[in-house]
Amino acid sequence: FIRDLDRRDTAAIVRTVIGLGAELGITVTAEGVETEAQLDMLRKAGCGEAQGYLIGVPAKAADMSRLLRSPALLRQSV
Repeated sequence: FIRDLDRRDTAAIVRTVIGLGAELGITVTAEGVETEAQLDMLRKAGCGEAQGYLIGVPAKAADMSRLLRSPALLRQSV
C-alpha cells in the first residue's frame, strides 16, 4: 500500500521493493495510488502496475460483471 511517499525512508522502501520484484521477475502492483505525484514516482521507480482511487474507484461485483459483458467494451478490445 502506497502511503507517505514524500518521506524519504518510505520512498526508499518502495523503490527497494519494486527493484527486488524486478530482480526476481515478480510483477509488483502498487496499491492505494491516489495522486498523480504517487503514480509518477512509481513509474520512475519502474513499477508497471498500480491500483487505487486515481485509476478507478471500487465497484460492486455485479457492476463489473455487467461492464465486462458490455458490447461497447468488446468493440474497444478488437
